[in-house]
Amino acid sequence: MNLKTNPRLLALAAAALLAGCSMMPVYERPQAPVPAGWDDASATEGAPAAVLDWQQFFANDNLRGLIATALRNNRDLRVAVLNIEQARAQYDIRNADRFPSVSGAVSGSRAPASGGGTASTYTAGLLVSAWEIDFFGRIASLSEAAVAQYLATEEGRKAAQMSLVASVANSWLNLVADEELLALTRQTLATREESLRLTRLRFDSGVSSELDFQQAQSLTESARVALTQQQRQRALDFNTLRLLLGEAPPADASGKAALATLTLPDVPAGLPSDVLVRRPDVRQAEQLLVAANANIGAARAAFFPRITLTAGIGTASNELSGLFKGGSWGLTVAPQLLQPIFDAGRNRAGLRSANVSRDIAVAQYEKAIQSAFREVSDALAGRATLADQLTAQNNVAQAEAVRLRLSTLRYESGVSSFLELLDAQRSLFAARQAQIQTRLQLLQNQVLLYRALGGGWSEPSM
Repeated sequence: MNLKTNPRLLALAAAALLAGCSMMPVYERPQAPVPAGWDDASATEGAPAAVLDWQQFFANDNLRGLIATALRNNRDLRVAVLNIEQARAQYDIRNADRFPSVSGAVSGSRAPASGGGTASTYTAGLLVSAWEIDFFGRIASLSEAAVAQYLATEEGRKAAQMSLVASVANSWLNLVADEELLALTRQTLATREESLRLTRLRFDSGVSSELDFQQAQSLTESARVALTQQQRQRALDFNTLRLLLGEAPPADASGKAALATLTLPDVPAGLPSDVLVRRPDVRQAEQLLVAANANIGAARAAFFPRITLTAGIGTASNELSGLFKGGSWGLTVAPQLLQPIFDAGRNRAGLRSANVSRDIAVAQYEKAIQSAFREVSDALAGRATLADQLTAQNNVAQAEAVRLRLSTLRYESGVSSFLELLDAQRSLFAARQAQIQTRLQLLQNQVLLYRALGGGWSEPSM
């Protein structure tokens, strides 16, 4: 079969020739520089984090409302969305370079005539500006890089949403813990003020010593110090939540929730390879690597001839009224080939810069993978130990409560000193504070594991 007599085969051959002229290196995903499995091989049944909506993961209605507000108003997320629009516009610009630019042109001029007087000339037509015929894939490589940049910004938006959901959840849990610590501290302060009042009466009546009175007063003031610290911490956590939401949260943002009643579903860890596929920040780093790889193709193509075509079609007339009637029509075609001969090393430096940029993108991609692996490993380590720590801390609080009750009986019976009673009060207060903080750490670790496994970026259903 004669290729010249078959237009379809001729077109396919031309397409194959143009595709073969691409200077872009074949992209190969780098090997993940992490182990094939987690240090903690424990896995639980359930839906993977990446397919579990945050509305399903967080059951508390107050928290859901706060997350929805943050997704509407948060400025960082808004910037991420605008970055997508900007990247899309940049891609449209690059893609437009692959097509000719056609402009309409109308002009008129007057010049002295050779026989005296003036001569008028009017022209009108269409002009195809310098259109580059992309034989060596320079424009195609730049367009490919722009596509990858756009996809990277989309993944960046997902990663920003994922972090925002987790940050709002952790800030809300901090507020819930703040409310519990404040309630505990107020109760402790009231108890110690009553104990101080009784100790003063015993001191005034000569039953107890001034040492007992000063110790009771010190313990009371310590509780007051703890109360002011908790009030300040609650205000700071409230301000953090306000920044995340983009507006002032309700005064009762915690919704009177209690940490002990809050439960979050366990999510299976799966394999590291699965996590890398699901995490938007890892996919973002890979798209940036794809863009850097495509830029190498554009840098290589700069060494080869650049072929441009300028064309125009129009009419000319000595009278404006006859421009489109009796005018003289004409067509001009002006191809141009530019071959770099001497550029003082500019093209070589551009290629070297593109190669280094790809090496940087590879390192950043590998770092994103390693960071993701560490986050999941840290969360799994917390899941394996924090539940046991909370159980032990509950036992400590129960033991300290019994100790305080027995110390009170011994002191009232005159068997032990007032110092023993004060020490029991201090220990119980510290144990209950640690109990709340450990419960908070356990819940926040579950949020961390959910985010680290790629959960939280799915589109909210408003």
